[in-house]
Amino acid sequence: MPEMEDESAMPEPGGRPPTNAKELEAVYDIPVQVSAILGKANMQVSQLLKLGRGAVIELDRKVGEAIDIYVNNRLVARGEVVVVENRLGVTMTEIIKMDRN
Repeated sequence: MPEMEDESAMPEPGGRPPTNAKELEAVYDIPVQVSAILGKANMQVSQLLKLGRGAVIELDRKVGEAIDIYVNNRLVARGEVVVVENRLGVTMTEIIKMDRN
């Protein structure tokens, strides 16, 4: 069973962020969901119901255009699609700076 630290030693919500590696270790094992979005399309339900095997849905991105990378539904980066040992991957090309306000 992991040791629990004294709650009085924990920063208040909205307090200062962790500043060193030791403080960050507490969150290293928290799982996050990473999504790479190739593009989006809008269509009516009637169009959706007509789709079948082999149908092509045109997305809003051009070939070679950067795709969006989300962590827990928050945009954090953009990147390019790559192939890694017969699997798709993403090379990050831009990190999105978050506004902390």
